[in-house]
Amino acid sequence: MAQQINHIEIPKEWDVKKLGKLGTVVSGLTYSPDDICEENGVLVLRSSNVQGGRITFDDNVFVKVKDGDFNPVKKGDILICVRNGSKSLIGKCALINEDAEGMAFGAFMAIFRGEFNYYLIHVFSTDIYNREIHRNLGATINSINGSDLKEFKIPLPPLPEQKAIAKVLSTADAAIHTTEKLIAQKELRKKWLMQQLLTGKKRLKGFDGEWKEKKLEYFIKDYKHKPTDVDTYEVLTSAKVGLMKQTDYYGDNRITNRDDADYNVIPPNYLTYRSRSDDGLFTFNKNDLGITGLISGYYPVFTIKNGDINFILMYMNYYRQKLTKYAIGTSQLVLAMNALKEAKFNLPLEEEQTAIAQVLQAADKEISLLKAKAEKLREQKKGLMQVLLTGKKRITA
Repeated sequence: MAQQINHIEIPKEWDVKKLGKLGTVVSGLTYSPDDICEENGVLVLRSSNVQGGRITFDDNVFVKVKDGDFNPVKKGDILICVRNGSKSLIGKCALINEDAEGMAFGAFMAIFRGEFNYYLIHVFSTDIYNREIHRNLGATINSINGSDLKEFKIPLPPLPEQKAIAKVLSTADAAIHTTEKLIAQKELRKKWLMQQLLTGKKRLKGFDGEWKEKKLEYFIKDYKHKPTDVDTYEVLTSAKVGLMKQTDYYGDNRITNRDDADYNVIPPNYLTYRSRSDDGLFTFNKNDLGITGLISGYYPVFTIKNGDINFILMYMNYYRQKLTKYAIGTSQLVLAMNALKEAKFNLPLEEEQTAIAQVLQAADKEISLLKAKAEKLREQKKGLMQVLLTGKKRITA
């Protein structure tokens, strides 16, 4: 018969060990704001340095501390967030690699050091681990202490099977990481292309005509249409990925007080933007959903009467910082449609606009395909974890 750990079945011949029996918990460095310095200090790893199960260096803090006054991390250690203002971040972790070796780590983090870490790092991504985290969270503060961490129960197959599982899952991780690195490279390339093509610094072959300054009113045609029956339309919302059905975004089949809400109709391939902004940036989206929908009355709707619609969309988003000078307000900026039309830009003729848009759309498609591949790899790894780390599928070296 199988045995259970946190209500999850595992093979009866597997051991169940407390984490404290598999290694040691090392506490982090306590420092004050006065200790923070420029990059000549020691880099202190914090929760923000753990992203997607890996150590990253996009948000770094350096601290004045002498050698011997802190516990440096070692390759193969597992860095764990043990205290944070956000409960969802408690327990997130990453394996220390050679790039991070020798760095310090903050007091809100802990290091687990042991000989089974290359297997345990995968267990730390399962429900077995997550249930231990939530069972031990403090009542008044989002934290787990070292003593509680040592009591976590961990399923432990025989050593050859551990190594085989770790090898399979590490291979899956490597494939995901390679694809993610390629995505980052393609995104940097697209950013460079936008900087060159949308400013005229680089011209596509066959185009040398002068760019001319025009007001956006030359290109924009606003669309003012209110629905007569809101129930005949899908309600749309604006997200980072573009326009989405509100039911997909919020998961609700119906919104509150729909009949009393103020909406604008947005047909397929029409553009919109939120006219009110707290951060001073106005993001433009196109209705690519293939349906006529409703959008909040805060979102003016318009189309392009002259020029390439995809180029104009990319161009306005690229230069959206410039549009703030056409907005009014202090704590919240408002960019009315009439003000948007007054914005002046240097733009190429429509034929070159279309060519530029096609180049940038091709770059977008390449990135989208890679992201879909990365997501498929993540799902495949998740499936492997579900069967390998619970013993539903057995492998040996």
